[in-house]
Amino acid sequence: MLPCFVTEIRSDSIPVKVVAINDYANWLTKQDAVAQNWLSSIQFKNQPGNISLIADASGKLQYVLCCVLDKNQFWGVGALSTALPEGYYHLELDNNYYANFAIAWGLGAYQFSRYKKSGKAPARLVLPKSADAHYINNMVESIYLVRDLINTPTDHMGPSELADAAALLAKQHKAKLHQIIGDNLLKENYASIHTVGRASDDAPRLLDLRWGNSKHPKVTLVGKGVCFDTGGLDIKPSSGMLLMKKDMGGAAHVLGLARMIMQANLPIQLRVLIPAVENAISGNAYRPGDIIKSRKGLTVEIGNTDAEGRVVLADALTEAVSEKPELLIDIATLTGAARVALGTDLPAMFTNRDELAASITKHGEQQLDPVWRLPLFAAYRESLNSQIADINNNSSDSYAGAITAALFLKEFVPDDIPWVHFDLMAWNVKPKAGRPQGGEAMALRALFSYLAARFQ
Repeated sequence: MLPCFVTEIRSDSIPVKVVAINDYANWLTKQDAVAQNWLSSIQFKNQPGNISLIADASGKLQYVLCCVLDKNQFWGVGALSTALPEGYYHLELDNNYYANFAIAWGLGAYQFSRYKKSGKAPARLVLPKSADAHYINNMVESIYLVRDLINTPTDHMGPSELADAAALLAKQHKAKLHQIIGDNLLKENYASIHTVGRASDDAPRLLDLRWGNSKHPKVTLVGKGVCFDTGGLDIKPSSGMLLMKKDMGGAAHVLGLARMIMQANLPIQLRVLIPAVENAISGNAYRPGDIIKSRKGLTVEIGNTDAEGRVVLADALTEAVSEKPELLIDIATLTGAARVALGTDLPAMFTNRDELAASITKHGEQQLDPVWRLPLFAAYRESLNSQIADINNNSSDSYAGAITAALFLKEFVPDDIPWVHFDLMAWNVKPKAGRPQGGEAMALRALFSYLAARFQ
């Protein structure tokens, strides 16, 4: 159990009264004169996220008031674990909403302290016996894993260290991890992964994690594991390279989702594929104009070495579909165009099944973990045409970059495989309640909610 949670009931825990802003006036009339006078004297405003410490007549902290937009808006408590004095607290809240509020509390307690000592210890939330403490802790701890992996710089999170993280996760959950490393990628027909990663001193590799009962439905997750992206010979400017340690955010996401699934013991036959590379520059770096023969057999002309994510994903997706999973999900920090279209907080979702889009969107809304579907608009496929190869990795058009990237991936997924592709930021550019600045899991709670509802 994470240190921000306690499962033993404590007599000294302080109530946190969560009040919807429309209920505030009625709630205030039921409080004693000390509380009413205090809130009036500080000119407390009943706005979402506002909190106040309420003392009793002796000056001892009696309870905490926290305003939220409504009873579903659990992010309103996301700042409490770091804003409140150290101690023990319990939420006074309807059980129907409790789990998500507790998750928001836990996510707000996150601190990345590998290189810098963290601040004060978080306030601790006492989970009632009626709460599903296992589920709450699973969600929070899995998202911590995603954040930690993304926040760690590449000198400590290159392809080999990412493999170590996957191996540790596999060991913890009695899963099997197989790696194909370096020149063995060529021997086993993963030329695209090898080509992108060969310039790095840390050898490229394909990570293949398997878990679950073979009698259960097969779900395969594919995550982009570009541990650093210089842009290759089409080098990025320094400003564009600054956050490129997060370009393995897709890999972090599928490991986090895999942890959720395994920890919850969902009846799923799980496979996770991660092409782990560093897009570096050296004398043997791949070049614009090079032709790669992909695992599927399609030849790929390299129009831009900075469009490397889709190239490594192509081979991983080809391997993924070879076993005909019931559901295929890939997650990647793939394009800046998705961020231009939807901003940094809203992941772009592409899928070849309308019912998948509708269901995942619904679960995202319920979990306040939104996604937005963009179209696989077939007419834009022509912008990926090449005169000398089957396909170009870079669109000839400067528009619709997220769509053309998704269409590139679609070439490696047959229509009979239900497939969802996420193009996301994996980073909070500014802190928000429950979501500190830095690496972030996006769409994971939506996806887990969907998978649990479908396969539980």
